[in-house]
Amino acid sequence: MLSSRDAFWRPSNQMKVENTDLAKQLEAETLGARYWRLHPGQASTWHRHFEMHELYVLIEGEGRVRVDEEVLTLQPLDTLLVEPEHMRQLFNDTETDSLWLVVGAPREAIASTLEMSEEQLAHMYPDGPKALPPELGGGAFDG
Repeated sequence: MLSSRDAFWRPSNQMKVENTDLAKQLEAETLGARYWRLHPGQASTWHRHFEMHELYVLIEGEGRVRVDEEVLTLQPLDTLLVEPEHMRQLFNDTETDSLWLVVGAPREAIASTLEMSEEQLAHMYPDGPKALPPELGGGAFDG
């Protein structure tokens, strides 16, 4: 068990989005799980996976996600499943925080961009690991 008060939160490597790696803290070996808190104007990475299917559950706020070319708006407790080959990106173009639970399986062998080869980075992030969605001005995150 991981108490919410004991969870370790930190900004993500690329986009500086607050998150807590639940799977790592609970020593899960077969799946990934994180809470992601997106403040107004923030986005996660525009990415895809090699094998991992991801389940996105919006916990708080209004959630916006781009899957390939489609933009979806989710309300609290709405859920979305994205298969590995599809590009996806959470973003917050509202005035309030959004809190997401993202669970993925099977767990990728390498989860940190800091450990990936150039080929792995190019597959997962074809537009680079800091690409912003058009709704937040496009271009690259410079934070």
